[in-house]
Amino acid sequence: MLHRKKADTAEVDEETWKERGVALRVGFYIFGTHLFAGFIWILFYVGEHANK
Repeated sequence: MLHRKKADTAEVDEETWKERGVALRVGFYIFGTHLFAGFIWILFYVGEHANK
């Protein structure tokens, strides 16, 4: 059975926290980019169908 030192456990916890932070940030950027692209698409769609 492996026993970890307290410092080793803290390092693992810190790395897990960093990984979650990066994953959350990437998810937010992907979601935000798609939201922005959808907004631009709506602008083009509305402009194309505007009464001129």
